[in-house]
Amino acid sequence: MTLLGWIQILVLLGLAVALVKPLGGYIARVMEGERTLLTPLIAPVERGLCRLAGIDPRGEQHWTVYAGAMLAFNLAGFLVLFLVQRLQGGLPLNPAGMGAVGADSAFNTAASFVTNTNWQGYAGEATLSHLTQMAGLTVQNFVSAAVGMAGAMAVIRGFARAEARTVGNFWVDLTRAVLYILLPVAVAGSLVLVWQGVPQNLDPPAVATTLEGGRQAIAEGPVASQMIIKHLGTNGGGFFNANSAHPYENPTALTNLLHMLAILSVSLAMLNVLGRLVGNPRQGAALLGVILALVLAGIGVLYAAEGAGNPALQALGIEGGNMEGKETRFGIALSALFAVVTTAASTGAVNGMHDSLMPLGGLVPLFNMQLPPLGGIGAGVYGVLVFAILAVFIAGLMVGRTPEYLGKKIEAREVKLCLLAILGPSLAVLGLTAAALVAPAGLAGIQDAGPHGLSEVLYAFSSGAGNNGSAFAGLGAGTPFYNLTIGLAMLMGRFLLIIPVLALAGSLAAKKTVPASAGTLPTTGPLFVGLVIAVTLIVGGLTFFPALALGPIVEEFAMRAGQTF
Repeated sequence: MTLLGWIQILVLLGLAVALVKPLGGYIARVMEGERTLLTPLIAPVERGLCRLAGIDPRGEQHWTVYAGAMLAFNLAGFLVLFLVQRLQGGLPLNPAGMGAVGADSAFNTAASFVTNTNWQGYAGEATLSHLTQMAGLTVQNFVSAAVGMAGAMAVIRGFARAEARTVGNFWVDLTRAVLYILLPVAVAGSLVLVWQGVPQNLDPPAVATTLEGGRQAIAEGPVASQMIIKHLGTNGGGFFNANSAHPYENPTALTNLLHMLAILSVSLAMLNVLGRLVGNPRQGAALLGVILALVLAGIGVLYAAEGAGNPALQALGIEGGNMEGKETRFGIALSALFAVVTTAASTGAVNGMHDSLMPLGGLVPLFNMQLPPLGGIGAGVYGVLVFAILAVFIAGLMVGRTPEYLGKKIEAREVKLCLLAILGPSLAVLGLTAAALVAPAGLAGIQDAGPHGLSEVLYAFSSGAGNNGSAFAGLGAGTPFYNLTIGLAMLMGRFLLIIPVLALAGSLAAKKTVPASAGTLPTTGPLFVGLVIAVTLIVGGLTFFPALALGPIVEEFAMRAGQTF
């Protein structure tokens, strides 16, 4: 580790925190229907879309109706994306002549992009046409992120309202998130990326003559427009197979910074939205403290592991940190930062090969995906709130009082819903990993022997169920078995989390607001931040430690003992 490396890390985190308050204020005004600078320009479009769809912007929905609308929208998006892939060979904007995507891969990709996961079991530039990339993947990058923001707003309203039957209107929340927040930032951001050298065109692959006299086809296309929204919407799917390590996706140090800043900006700002709407910004700041503490700890562990390097190579006289699988233009510090940011924020983008991380380095992104405290653009809010509710419940048990959080009594129903939200994705990770490790088709995809092979499988299902989308890449996941099982993990991870959370929102909205008393646990100070972190790590540890112990942890001990596989 170096001082310069830590300066780079702290500059990125400082910029992200500086954006929290102004961006959070803007998002809160937009989602609550207040006037903003963009209202004169966008409001007519919003009204036109609502009128065209037959939606009353003033009509609100019970949580069951809200959830039903969300599920219907996602089902329609899934079917459209599946069909676009299956029919792309006969559709326009296909200059490279890409054929139809196989049924199992099309299922996996449709599930992936609809759930905001963006796992890709294929090379994007060699599989998908420009039309599929734009009308399929890029559209879902916008709307799947907006669905997450809508879910977060429903939960926030659950805390902010009292004795209410409704949690908002899904269609209005979805429309506002896209038109006022994601689209304007994406337009501006894509122009910056084009300025930095990211392609944005509809051209066929360029053909270059190599030094040996051979011919090489270099794919290009509408890259910049997909890059900015994949990061801003915490999606992560790349136009190219090498993702953000590819020089066309991430050509400069500035684009690398902008990518990470886009990943963190809206996710962190949503916590400020929570604080504003419940009438106490310090509540959002406390949860921000939880997330920053976990992110900094993850960066510290991963950076230290990669900076220390491989003892087997050092025994051969090869000094220095672990640069395997990393771009020399980013180095260890920025590669470690990118790995932690993308996995903590549920974004599958990578600027280096996670399969090449040291065992403890690989443990960090793996564990990040198994815990939902930061999550995606909206899932981060309800992920950390689930653990905050469990923390105040445990604290209430300690002192023998009915716990309260943000003015609402936390009772058996709320705790059960929180546990369901945790158990659903956990079942997807552990259950499907176990199935893959005993099924011949699952074992056939493992590249490496020993604990690293187990880590490859565990990482794949953690990434799918955590709606992250990154991969260890050693796993041969582009098979019917993994396409179907990882697709199932994505659907379970998304909807077995968001449905209990929406039920939680409805339950909280119907409750009375209770004033704080002498026995109320303060939830804005360091004690509460520490309690939430402890509960998060304990719950995550109890759930996943046995699997992690058989994977990266035992691999670390074996490496230090000089054992190879």
